[in-house]
Amino acid sequence: MSAMAPGQQKVGVGAAGIAPPFSGARLQRRSLPLQVTISLFVLMAALGSLAYPGFFSLQVFLNLLIDNAFLCVVAVGMTFVILSGGIDLSVGSVIALTTMVCAWLVEQRGWHPLVVIPLVLLLGTGFGAVMGVLIERYRLQPFIVTLAGMFLARGLCYVISIDSISIGNEFISDISFIRIPVWGGATLTVSAVVALVVVALGVYLAHYTAFGRTVYAVGGNEQSALLMGLPVRGTVIGVYALSGFCSALGGVLFMLYMLSGYGLHAMGLELDAIAAVVIGGTLLTGGVGYVVGTLFGVMMLGIIQTLIAFDGTLSSWWTRIAVGALLFVFCLMQRLLRTREG
Repeated sequence: MSAMAPGQQKVGVGAAGIAPPFSGARLQRRSLPLQVTISLFVLMAALGSLAYPGFFSLQVFLNLLIDNAFLCVVAVGMTFVILSGGIDLSVGSVIALTTMVCAWLVEQRGWHPLVVIPLVLLLGTGFGAVMGVLIERYRLQPFIVTLAGMFLARGLCYVISIDSISIGNEFISDISFIRIPVWGGATLTVSAVVALVVVALGVYLAHYTAFGRTVYAVGGNEQSALLMGLPVRGTVIGVYALSGFCSALGGVLFMLYMLSGYGLHAMGLELDAIAAVVIGGTLLTGGVGYVVGTLFGVMMLGIIQTLIAFDGTLSSWWTRIAVGALLFVFCLMQRLLRTREG
């Protein structure tokens, strides 16, 4: 079975598949938010290059990914959750809990990072899977379940320690300071490379696997997916388990970025992840979206922060104002597209 564009299909698992004959014009409308995001990113990069000397350099653009690698990883997991028609508010707290567990086990218990990192990834995956079971089996609202998960994970951070735990482990420090040459003196960090790998795997999972096609089908119409014989239960649990894994991995990258564990890490990051996904063109009601769009959504947030930093006269709160305005525009655009399709 050949892979088709997201939003172009409702495909069953197995030999049989159903693909509605959407017109090219409809597909173009569905990809319009992504096209707008890419165009805005290019426009902002061009304006920044004209306004600020030194802005147009490879390292500046690589820094957008370096500084937001953990957000990019978390946003990929969030993309699958939103594509399925759900939401996950626990991701920021899971990041904080991951940094705390890593810092506590490595610094105070003397565990090796190569043992701790797989453990926290497993814990994050399990945490997400439990929320998925509660949502799917007991038909609880994802907003309430993941809100409870957010409070639980954040509270567990303070059970470990109410203070920040600095990480001085040589193995972790060495990984944190590794710079991978790219071109012309520009470099990437290990975290940035991991983020790119996660995006690539996310694209493959969403667009070239039965699981990804089922996620789109569930987000488009869960009842139709059930009638088609798709594994809706396993898919719903799977997307939250995937989000938990991505959150824990994002926590590991955040630990490498901050070299500490703290219960206040990643406060509000769940909102940044949702904003990146929506700005990247994923429909909040599910069923339509692109993982690569999420990457551009994260880069959009990063370039807004960078432009404000280069300006030097604006408060950092202008980042929130700009992101809020973008979210308003993209939500309005999604609503108009849905109205026209309806």
